[in-house]
Amino acid sequence: MNSKLLLAAVAATLVTAPGAALAQRAPAATIVVVDTARVYRDCNACRTAATNLQGQLTSAQQRAQTLGQQLQTEQASLQTAVAALKGKDPDAALKGRITAFQQRQQNAQQELARLQTNIQSTQANVTRQIDAKIGPIYQQVMTTRGANMAVDVGATLASAAGLDVTNDVLAALNSQLPSVSVTPLPQQAQPQGR
Repeated sequence: MNSKLLLAAVAATLVTAPGAALAQRAPAATIVVVDTARVYRDCNACRTAATNLQGQLTSAQQRAQTLGQQLQTEQASLQTAVAALKGKDPDAALKGRITAFQQRQQNAQQELARLQTNIQSTQANVTRQIDAKIGPIYQQVMTTRGANMAVDVGATLASAAGLDVTNDVLAALNSQLPSVSVTPLPQQAQPQGR
């Protein structure tokens, strides 16, 4: 009977020992928190880029307003001319004006779409440049603070003030990335058709 108990104890040890050994190998978590929204909002390069992007957006909005006013004026003139016909077909000159208006309207839509795409591409390029620098900075700050995990402050329920390394990340980012290129992403080479 004792041999059966001994055998059962050895079997139980073998079953639980690997799990216990694995649990003992994982290091204790040493965590720091970063307010990434603040980093992206307050870094020097981020502020400069945001100001530039806002200027581009304002310019695009002004262009859209100008084009819209021009098209509305022309459309009203055409509607008046068509209404004066009282159901009759427009003559060649009016048809030409209508066709030209439709072309200007299409050109305006394409121009505004290009402006919007350009702004979105520029924003993506700014973000790409910051992201390329910030990953290594997180690692650097974690190493300096002896941490093995960094968590966004928005993903935590609560944390002690001493765990917040946002100022360290901001200082390093400002030092390593004083400015960014506020231009659209480089165009990808298009594959050649055969």
